[in-house]
Amino acid sequence: MQSAESQLQILRRGVEEIIVEEEFVARLESGKPLKIKAGFDPTAPDLHLGHTVLLNKLKQFQDLGHEVIFLIGDFTGLIGDPTGKSATRPPLSKEQVLKNAETYKEQVFKILDPAKTTVRFNSEWMDKVSAADMIRLAGQYTVARMLERDDFSKRFKSEQSIAIHEFLYPLVQGYDSVALEADVELGGTDQKFNLLMGRTLQKQYGQKPQAIMMMPILEGLDGVQKMSKSLGNFIGINDVPGEMYTKILSMPDELIWRYFELLSFKSMEEIDELKKTVMAGENPQEIKKIFAREVIKRFHGEDAALNAHNSAGNRIELGEIPEEVPEVFLDDCHDMPVAAVLRMADLVKNSAAAKDLLARGVVYVDGVVVSADFKFNSGDSKVVQAGKKKIARVVVR
Repeated sequence: MQSAESQLQILRRGVEEIIVEEEFVARLESGKPLKIKAGFDPTAPDLHLGHTVLLNKLKQFQDLGHEVIFLIGDFTGLIGDPTGKSATRPPLSKEQVLKNAETYKEQVFKILDPAKTTVRFNSEWMDKVSAADMIRLAGQYTVARMLERDDFSKRFKSEQSIAIHEFLYPLVQGYDSVALEADVELGGTDQKFNLLMGRTLQKQYGQKPQAIMMMPILEGLDGVQKMSKSLGNFIGINDVPGEMYTKILSMPDELIWRYFELLSFKSMEEIDELKKTVMAGENPQEIKKIFAREVIKRFHGEDAALNAHNSAGNRIELGEIPEEVPEVFLDDCHDMPVAAVLRMADLVKNSAAAKDLLARGVVYVDGVVVSADFKFNSGDSKVVQAGKKKIARVVVR
């Protein structure tokens, strides 16, 4: 296992806050594999890239030799997480929760190593809790402390209803840490109250309190609001490759670095080098393509990543020669400049357009960029590409 210092350097990436960092470092310095817990309520069947911020951090812990516990909150899912909600959430049925949970397991193993991941359901222990046990658990916290929580406080002050069962959610999530004897719990910054509950209950049950690692909430494709299916600004990890590719290329240029830091497995040094290329004049769209291919490869495989642009509305990549190319036959083209060939083959509207494409360096012959002095001769059979949309095999007779 790597030194605590080198592990910390890896694990700090993209982290918003660690509570308490000194305790976390001390656990790393022990040299023992730590129990890393992250809980997911299966309230929807599909995950999006926002969810994978936590999964990527779990992968880092896993690669460093720690024990990763992927906790599916099938019991807490029946309650409904009140975090950030302005009204009581309708509870899901047991059937809905279990169906979604199975889908979750299929999706998370596209990131985590199934052989090194412990999947647990909090119904394992919560179904065994008696009414008396639940009353004792509820006695560990006061209503006054619950109302310090921002969303509860706002609803209380505005005289909106708060159901009693909603108070149970943070208690049960905290008790999960007791049941698992977690060393570290991961969660989003919006989960701070629930995460701290785990530390509180562990102390009261005589355990060493867990360290907390909070990850930022990933902005959606609009660059403003959190990624959410309801807002339509999401990239689902089950989205088809072409759809993923199109969505990623549509994001604001400045957002790509945030996505690289939180979602890419490239080192920060590699990402810094990419930033330098943009500062030197590289088109940010090319950087987005690099990110898109990495993400698509992770969820759909290498072939899908290489060909995603083909199903995203772009027929061809610059310099790429597709399998099927329409043929154009030209006569009497000995020593003919490429600009004239582009026009005669109907790959451009006029000579001015041909000159513009050549000046921009987006005219390719047999996959190689050419300049205006390139010429065609009798007997040539070459694939000519004019920008991203026009391509043909030009046969000179």
